[in-house]
Amino acid sequence: MNPQSGLEAKPKPQTIVKSGKRPFSLIIIGGGPAGLTAGIYAERAKLETILIEKVIAGGMITSTEMVENYPGFPEGISGMDLGKRFEEQARKFGLDIIYDKVTGIEIKGDIKEVFTEEHTYSSRALIIATGSEPKKLGLPGEDRFTGKGVSYCATCDGPFYRDKNVAVIGGGNAALEEAVFLTKFAKLVTIIHRRDELRAERALQETASKNPKIFIRMHTIVEEIVGDQKINSIKLMDTVTGKKSSIPVEGVFIYVGFNPNTGLVKDIVKLDENGYIITDDRLAASVPGIFAAGDVRKKHLRQVVTSTADGALAAHSAQEYLEERSINPA
Repeated sequence: MNPQSGLEAKPKPQTIVKSGKRPFSLIIIGGGPAGLTAGIYAERAKLETILIEKVIAGGMITSTEMVENYPGFPEGISGMDLGKRFEEQARKFGLDIIYDKVTGIEIKGDIKEVFTEEHTYSSRALIIATGSEPKKLGLPGEDRFTGKGVSYCATCDGPFYRDKNVAVIGGGNAALEEAVFLTKFAKLVTIIHRRDELRAERALQETASKNPKIFIRMHTIVEEIVGDQKINSIKLMDTVTGKKSSIPVEGVFIYVGFNPNTGLVKDIVKLDENGYIITDDRLAASVPGIFAAGDVRKKHLRQVVTSTADGALAAHSAQEYLEERSINPA
């Protein structure tokens, strides 16, 4: 198999190994809760391991204002602080974290080669923990105003909308959590959901419904984001009556699900119809020695706590895979 298409044709850099000419025991791609937990367990198992992360350790959790459902923090903890704690603990056990962008993966027998913008690394086992990214709606005006009124991160951009009207599109946990957060700044937050019932947890629904700054519009879709130099309104349609309307807003926050970051492995391992990596109960993918953990794999619940559990299991399964092949990890 070849590295993923779309890369510039250039000589491969020299493969980097930890000691001698041996490949690493394990490479983890992705530094979110799943990847960092996998790193902790791999280091405790004395596997020669590196973790490659392209942006910031902690992953998407670092953009969450407050995490209230992760065990051990009864008062809640900011996503940024939780991500930092994950990273600190992983480094404490000796995990090497490399900040670089992975551009391709190639399988050569039992060896997995990982290409980044700077180097090439090789390993005998690989954990894909690349997470997912927010879906776009494909609305007229969405691309035009992305970063200029359209956002997918209330924690990042909420302070720009002090005393302004904003809309949140979606009805799941993320939509309601971010809507509540936005009330710290905005004058009015309108939640727009296309169905008759919200999908968020009941506790979140109750919190949102009791907030005087939040107004919820059910069975409604957004047809267009309107503005000149900046957003001034959105066009809506009632999915029951077909009635069309418009409301004034200066910001639009979109939370309608996620797309898995599986571009690196889409031609290597089996994916489901939505692009998530299919794994067995040991989190093994369809190629021996490749495992998946966190939001990038097919599963029922995507939360920080399930990602950390995935990371632990994936690392343990990688360890067993190496031991079964009598590969000395130390």
